[in-house]
Amino acid sequence: MTDATATMTFHPRPEPGPAKPWDFPAPERSTLPNGVTVLRCHRPGQQVVAVEVLLDSPLSAEPEGLDGVATIMARAFSEGTDRHTAEGFAAELERCGATMDAHADHPGVRVSLEVPASRLESGLALLADALRSPAFPDDEVERLVANRLDEIPHELANPGRRAAIALYAELFPADQRISRPRQGTSETVARIDAAAVRAFYQAQVRPAGTTLVVVGDLSGIDLDRALRDTVGAWSGEPAKPEPAPTIIADDQARVLIVDRPGSVQTQLLIGRIGTDRHDRAWPAQVLGTYCLGGTLTSRLDRVLREEKGYTYGVRAFGQVLRSTSEGVGASVLAITGSVATEVTGPALADTWRVLRTLAEEGLTDEEREAAVQYLVGVAPLKYETAASVASTLADQVEQFLPDDFQSQVYLRLTEVGTVEATTAVVRAFPPERLVAVLVGDAAKITESVEKLGIGPVRVIS
Repeated sequence: MTDATATMTFHPRPEPGPAKPWDFPAPERSTLPNGVTVLRCHRPGQQVVAVEVLLDSPLSAEPEGLDGVATIMARAFSEGTDRHTAEGFAAELERCGATMDAHADHPGVRVSLEVPASRLESGLALLADALRSPAFPDDEVERLVANRLDEIPHELANPGRRAAIALYAELFPADQRISRPRQGTSETVARIDAAAVRAFYQAQVRPAGTTLVVVGDLSGIDLDRALRDTVGAWSGEPAKPEPAPTIIADDQARVLIVDRPGSVQTQLLIGRIGTDRHDRAWPAQVLGTYCLGGTLTSRLDRVLREEKGYTYGVRAFGQVLRSTSEGVGASVLAITGSVATEVTGPALADTWRVLRTLAEEGLTDEEREAAVQYLVGVAPLKYETAASVASTLADQVEQFLPDDFQSQVYLRLTEVGTVEATTAVVRAFPPERLVAVLVGDAAKITESVEKLGIGPVRVIS
């Protein structure tokens, strides 16, 4: 030992201090004269402002036989306006350092803009042009349709995506839009042209019923004037609201095998219909689902990954569907992962065993505490960017939730007890009410799956 080492002083490791109070940012609400609802949220230091636009254009409003027209419309918003060609619009976005994206989902169409705070008004002007007077040029729509048709085979070749398509088709009646792919099929997308896109826009997109969320550092910005001169100048008669259809689902236990001959893995997607965020038990369900399959230390991972080595990971989650203004909605609750073909049967058997053991023995206090510490503790990091806050506020509007919903969820998570979390997750994933979709080699996995007795087995190509 050297003299220098001998004289070193070792101090005790610092202990973590008390957690600082944190609440999800609260927005300020207002309404523009043209009927656009505005939620603004000042976030000091966030020099990139995030804007989310919610258009009341649900997929259920798509004309029969034109599934995917909402997606093509959303993508075409940035392909030119009455003032700019597609190239000119892209150049103007680049000039003000902005990015714009859009997508269609069951509740409606979302348009997202991120722009430096110093160029916010310029970004809002471009956004307003896209909403107010999109050109939907024939050649650009044709290109977008061709791109979408090229994407579909790749999606069907992806086992995870193929499983999701099959599960939704299995859970929901064929005449419900929610049972079919959100972005359409090859048959429906091929029918879409610029005239169909323009007709859908004219029928569905109006300022009244639209919500605009603005989050970022708004210091020194006259946001009222900027909105009045841009999005506020958008005019149009209110459209007739599209009523949200009642969600009907069949989650009688059964197994659907999507045959992929030669596959060395089986993609698992096990799901059912469940409650959504309007249910008071939602926080307990979130907590229990995290304990079941939200992390590498969850129940499912401990058995299927650590003990048995069947998989690299299994996850459990809840996917919220469309809600109504009366607070009626649903979610798809699911377990997903992939396993080697030869252990498909054993992996399913162990999954059902985990679920039955959970119902019999319940969660432990240690599991509950670890889940709370993570879910609540990660929130300040999860919502560190303006875009993450804006997206969550937009989600709450889409689902007809109060503006303080997210804060209340985190408060409830700290209050949920172990028994309550157990009850919620057991109710969410009852083994006798699960539809299992398996994408794999049917010749090699069907027999072992049938022997499990978890439900009738059907094979499709």
